[in-house]
Amino acid sequence: MTTSTVPSTKRIPAHLRPFVVEQDYPRYTPVDQAVWRYVLRQNSAFLSEKGFGSYRDGLAFTGMSVERIPRVEEMNEVLAPHGWGAVAIDGFIPSVTFFDFQAHGLLPISSDIRMFQNIAYTPAPDIIHESAGHAPMLIHPGYGEFLKLFGGIGAKALSSKQDVAVYEAMRLVSILKEDPSATQEDILQAEQNLDAALAAKTEISEETLISRIYWWTVEYGLIGEVDDPKLYGAGLLSSMGESRSCLLPPVERIPFTLEGVLATDFDITRPQPQLFVCRDFDELTQAVERFADTMAFRVGGTSSLKKALDSGSPATAVYSSGLQVSGEFTALEFDEAGEAVYLKTTGPTALAFADQELPGHGIDYHSQGFGSPIGLLRGIETPLEEFTDAQLREHGIVTGHQTLLEFASGVHVQGVVKYVHREGGQLVLIGFEACTVTLADTVLFEAAWGTFDMAVGQAITSVYAGVADPERFHAHAYKPSETRTVRPNYIDVEKLVHSLYRSIRDLRESKPSRDRLEEGVQFVLDQIEEHGVRDWLLHVEILELLTAHRVLSEGQSQVREILEQIAAEKPELRSLIQNGLKLI
Repeated sequence: MTTSTVPSTKRIPAHLRPFVVEQDYPRYTPVDQAVWRYVLRQNSAFLSEKGFGSYRDGLAFTGMSVERIPRVEEMNEVLAPHGWGAVAIDGFIPSVTFFDFQAHGLLPISSDIRMFQNIAYTPAPDIIHESAGHAPMLIHPGYGEFLKLFGGIGAKALSSKQDVAVYEAMRLVSILKEDPSATQEDILQAEQNLDAALAAKTEISEETLISRIYWWTVEYGLIGEVDDPKLYGAGLLSSMGESRSCLLPPVERIPFTLEGVLATDFDITRPQPQLFVCRDFDELTQAVERFADTMAFRVGGTSSLKKALDSGSPATAVYSSGLQVSGEFTALEFDEAGEAVYLKTTGPTALAFADQELPGHGIDYHSQGFGSPIGLLRGIETPLEEFTDAQLREHGIVTGHQTLLEFASGVHVQGVVKYVHREGGQLVLIGFEACTVTLADTVLFEAAWGTFDMAVGQAITSVYAGVADPERFHAHAYKPSETRTVRPNYIDVEKLVHSLYRSIRDLRESKPSRDRLEEGVQFVLDQIEEHGVRDWLLHVEILELLTAHRVLSEGQSQVREILEQIAAEKPELRSLIQNGLKLI
């Protein structure tokens, strides 16, 4: 989906646009439409009792219909008056990016739909999970507020290089499991690679922890009483299998605690062995805020800078002056106490204040990176950022004059003052020409390198994933994966089955005469017999149509008999067939 096809009620931030794709609605086959309809009819019936609130009202709130796969642009328009929007994406995207969409009030919806073979459950994100799982819950204001809060916090979570490896391995597994051309060997190899990537993780990053909270709440959360909870997690609302099994033994139901979910990892490829039950959305909000208090964006300092260093992705460090340095952090210098006293980035870097890039300090100017000291000047209690013009003159910081700044850390900055820059009443930058920066015997900046733009601030108060002004920087914590989802190629017999599904759908929606209905269904039954089609969902749809119009009693008996045969031949389909018959 290009920006021009998105209604003007929602503006997609520039750094998120690379993740947005065209939904390409015509590619959905009649079988895809039938899969959507079956899952939504089943879930609407079941969740009217076990879901939190009215699931059908939630669907109506989003503009979705049980009868057809939703158009994302239509959902976007319907949700806009409620402060939300929707965009189509391609499969799994990084957690931090997913959260960032939600922080901007945008639901990222995977445009693919699960294969017919995975109708009950798929480990891959699909349009059933993303739209029919997440979106209906937005009818509850408390949930929507929690989702945006979570998104804003989650988008700041720092990851690690190991997280990127796990994400890519996990994305490949999910793609292969929804690729009809993938072999079992392909899937097994991908699963082994995922296991290896998980085993190689030696640290638990902020992204890992915030993802655990999200998984056990927004994805697989229960709400209410432990003995009689309701479903609100999108993974449960969109999975016919787990929506039912989650309330039965051996799935364990555990009272929600922040400590509990942080200590519990998850596996997206398998049903969950335990679920957490919260009292209400207020409890979740308080828990997420409590976790946020431990994150680098609220803690700052050396430990936070180390997390940015380990991430290998663009991040932002905020000085106590308010200056924001955005780029990929690649080195730190430490004092004898182990505190960071100098930071360095490599590659495109930008400086900003209040999330607005400072003129002349974008990635074109700082294309090779940035470095600057952190801390107080030696023997001076007043932070440099708080110096008045008189104090600057007193310490020789005058434009055009040679000066030497000695930091308490041992960093020395010697050069000719080129400029002094203030923002919001605070000194944030001092530029030097012919400048040399050293720490003991280490040269950190040489005069030949040009102007030394020195950040001013006694401390780093915040560090977070992504950049301060993404609209100018055009970068975020991640870029879209090069591993793309696969579009199936259909053989002739599959195209025949598609045409039969389409015929039944047309008959259901066109309200034909009795004779036209009987003639149309009989034609489909003849085609099924001639080509040996053993498709249980197609037979369920035929039986539903015949039963609703009370026609072809012999045909009804014939279809029921075939369904019984299929259930006997493939016991794993029995419950799916029985659930379809229950609705009839």
